[in-house]
Amino acid sequence: MVIDCIIPARGGSKGIHNKNIKMLGGHPLIAYSIIAANLSKNIRKTIVTTDSQEIANIAIKYGAEVPYLRPGALAEDSSIDLEFFHYHVQFLEKNKLIVPELLVHLRPTTPLRFVKVIDNAINRMKKDKQATSLRSAHLTHLTPYKIFKKDQKYMRPFLKSDLAKEFYNLPRQAFEDAYIPNGYIDIVKTSIFKNSDILHGENIYLYETDKTIDIDIIEDFYFAEQVLKSEKFDEILNNLNIFNKSYL
Repeated sequence: MVIDCIIPARGGSKGIHNKNIKMLGGHPLIAYSIIAANLSKNIRKTIVTTDSQEIANIAIKYGAEVPYLRPGALAEDSSIDLEFFHYHVQFLEKNKLIVPELLVHLRPTTPLRFVKVIDNAINRMKKDKQATSLRSAHLTHLTPYKIFKKDQKYMRPFLKSDLAKEFYNLPRQAFEDAYIPNGYIDIVKTSIFKNSDILHGENIYLYETDKTIDIDIIEDFYFAEQVLKSEKFDEILNNLNIFNKSYL
């Protein structure tokens, strides 16, 4: 089975300027995802899809392939994942290159991963023939049945339930467990999305992980720096440190 990794990294970022290449522990943020993918026993190629030549140059230095620059129209704030997946497969087909059966989707904004978790997730996906995709998620103490929206000046529950008339006042334990997708690893089948307008399909394998750091605001960088000081991520850091830190 041919399995590639795709890492999306557009140049623009409103929250943090040049977030995908901002330095974390002496290396650009995107480098962590590239190294993790390259260390996987299952992944054939690590592809970075970006609209930025600067990001492309950095990605190549850290061992990724950047076979094209993504059109700017596919790298807007409103762009969706399905668009760059379509573009990638169309590029492969147009250039008569191998189209992988599975694409591992690693987001640069989730930098702190264990390679063994990535490989375990891939093996789960390979074994489950009914799964249309896989998404990592962590258990949350919040339940969507207790979340409200604003209707003019009134509160209305987002969801409905037959458990009770005012079900939102029931204890949390009365509801099913809830999981939040966290970006640790997603895996999609090219056969599902290639000629359709869906990416993950109906049978999304829930791959449970611990809660992980998602870089969204500047404070997340500071927290990630502290976590990196532990020995847990030595495998990634040791491989990152092979590269020259001074090229930027």
